[in-house]
Amino acid sequence: MAASLTSGKCRKATPHYADALAPVFRLNPSPFRPLPRALDDAGRPRRVGLELEFTALSERRAAAVLARSFGGEVEEEDPHAFHLVGSALGKLSVELDLRHVHPHRRLGHPAPWLRPPASTWLGAAASMIVPRELVTEPIEPARFGEVDRAAGLLQSAGAQGAGVTAFGSLGLHFNVAPASLAPATILATLQAYLVLEDWLRAQTLNSRALRFFAPPVFPAAYRDRVLAPDYRPDLPLLCEDYLAANPTRQRGLDLLPLFLDRLGSRIAGRIVDKVKPRAVLHYRLPVAYVGVPGWSAAQDWNNWIEVERLAGDAERLARLAARRREGKPVDAADD
Repeated sequence: MAASLTSGKCRKATPHYADALAPVFRLNPSPFRPLPRALDDAGRPRRVGLELEFTALSERRAAAVLARSFGGEVEEEDPHAFHLVGSALGKLSVELDLRHVHPHRRLGHPAPWLRPPASTWLGAAASMIVPRELVTEPIEPARFGEVDRAAGLLQSAGAQGAGVTAFGSLGLHFNVAPASLAPATILATLQAYLVLEDWLRAQTLNSRALRFFAPPVFPAAYRDRVLAPDYRPDLPLLCEDYLAANPTRQRGLDLLPLFLDRLGSRIAGRIVDKVKPRAVLHYRLPVAYVGVPGWSAAQDWNNWIEVERLAGDAERLARLAARRREGKPVDAADD
């Protein structure tokens, strides 16, 4: 959730954002496109974890609905977190997106003294405004259609959500295993995202409410530094520059999980947000529409594919980066 109770950044809705509930996506989009590089450097299939937020349907009920269609066994972590283990889609989790109500998670817990039954009562009260989150284990993109089916099952069972609520956005996140952990590959992906960032936002944030709740763009000075033709950092310098300009996970492409996974204790003390170390590219969007029949995550995934295509074409990336540094608009179709 882009503005959540956990961060203390919750914003109240105003009439200016009354268009929030209007669907702003295309129904029946194209199929999910494959990754340009399907395998990583070790020859393993690249996998992606998805996170989709919704409202209204309880965590327990959502897990039961998914179990009926995908099989597996529902395990209760706490009254507001359930895990479907051994399903046809692997491990699925459904939980209330509020750290305070999951007392068994000691690492990074904001209130370790908060225990049942108080945490359970807090969750019951917060569930009126805090979204639930469906989280998949890393899967191959060829299976994303099954995630769409899971979202449709939740919608049919009563899940709601159309982009944002009065208290924040309903997020759609892709945790993408990079094609390579080599600094040059990570840099090229970041550069491609920076070149296409305005275009990406135009594709998805065609609502004033969504723009209000979207992660801020990367600072212009940082963008120009990273897009400079002579910028060739090693991983520690790439991380240092990133942290200096972006000491937050509130970016459309959040690299903090990857840097924390690679550099660990060298940077852990400088990250104030809740961040799990994961060797992934965390692509964050405030555009989940689980409550709208016919919605698919394909449009947003296919936009990410444009980032990967550009990252893999060094000559085209250099041309478009130069155009972006000159302040000219760049479209994914530009050559």
